[in-house]
Amino acid sequence: MTLRLIFVRHGLSSFNKEGRIQGRSDLSTLTKEGQLQAEAAGKIISSIPIDAIYSSPLQRASETTKIILKQHQSKLKATYTDELLEIDLGPWSGLTKDELNNLYPKKLSIWEKAPKELSIDREDGTKFQPVKELLFQAENFLKYLFKAYSNSNKTILIVAHNAILRCLLLKLINEPSQGFRRIKLDNASISICNINFNSWEDRQVQIQCLNNIAHLQSSLPKKGNKKRVILVRHGETDWNKEGRFQGKIDIPLNQNGKDQAKAASKFLKNTIFHKAFSSSLSRPKETAQIILKEHPGIEITLKDNLKEIGHGKWEGKLESEIKSDWPDLLKTWKIFPEKVQMPDGENIKEVSRRSITGWIEICKDLKKNETALVVAHDAVNKTILCHLLGLTPSEIWMIKQGNGGITVIDLSEKEGHPDQITCLNITSHLGGIIDSTAAGAL
Repeated sequence: MTLRLIFVRHGLSSFNKEGRIQGRSDLSTLTKEGQLQAEAAGKIISSIPIDAIYSSPLQRASETTKIILKQHQSKLKATYTDELLEIDLGPWSGLTKDELNNLYPKKLSIWEKAPKELSIDREDGTKFQPVKELLFQAENFLKYLFKAYSNSNKTILIVAHNAILRCLLLKLINEPSQGFRRIKLDNASISICNINFNSWEDRQVQIQCLNNIAHLQSSLPKKGNKKRVILVRHGETDWNKEGRFQGKIDIPLNQNGKDQAKAASKFLKNTIFHKAFSSSLSRPKETAQIILKEHPGIEITLKDNLKEIGHGKWEGKLESEIKSDWPDLLKTWKIFPEKVQMPDGENIKEVSRRSITGWIEICKDLKKNETALVVAHDAVNKTILCHLLGLTPSEIWMIKQGNGGITVIDLSEKEGHPDQITCLNITSHLGGIIDSTAAGAL
């Protein structure tokens, strides 16, 4: 069975605006801006048929849900469940970060560096670990969904809070190390996962997008003082459209691919770029050139280690042709990509090593506060993103990279803190929040 889960974080709340810890407290309400954000999220979601809606009962989330339902103009009724309550932070709720730092400096340090290890004292003197409890809560809710919709293909809307939504996403991708700090979810953001499953244990998860706020006024999350990388997959080629395996054969963009690059350029026109990097193949290079027409004076550094995976004898072939000649190898590739050595080509571990080497070189080349454009390929981007999410190269199918899709990574300034995927595979500039780019072949 297939589930599409659409996750929406509630709009800006009064506590968000004041910089206060919310946790499980229900004193925080939507601001006027938060209501407008919820309306915008509802409008963009309104074109998608929804089969069920689940929401946290806390008023900042429930009000967001009601606004979305009004925009959707359907007869659906939301199910409000405590399984979507926000993280329980006990006495921290209502405090500002400065107050928290004054009262619990050591605890705050743990929260920022290793949140899963944080323990908090209850009023009765007992201790609890908020993130571990929330992960358990998230798994219970997901198992309920899998059981409730085991015999049908459904699209489910889930409206809740920052921490619980992150835990739901992390549980779906097997809870990678330091995962809680690897992803970001803004107010009224939309994240989508596609799941094929027979059971909770037997599931295949694909993150289609994370933290999409293209429907909001800012379009991309605000940039702080960190180094930022805008990672883009090249535009469509004829071989993408036909479903041919491209690999290192230098196939140029088709007209749709050029149009996708122009749309990405328009979407990124207000982004200030300081440097640009591309795979040395023509399709990403041309994509980068089109994007940078809005940013004159930026030279593109070409990197061979960002070239697409070498498919060897598969290159130029349709999947049907590969299935005819290498049926077992193709089947293995779709399930266990790490076990496949492409005939006269590469394996995914080799691609991951050189891609991550290229990624590290780019990150080291950036100065504080600088933003770089990086344009590469499906497999290359996926191995980089697996690395950033704490996943292995064998888990590349968990990541979606559409032609012309935009991903934002903010690099950590603190030792021991992971870099953050600020948003992933945004394709709204190509039409709607559902990635409708060519399925193609990797």
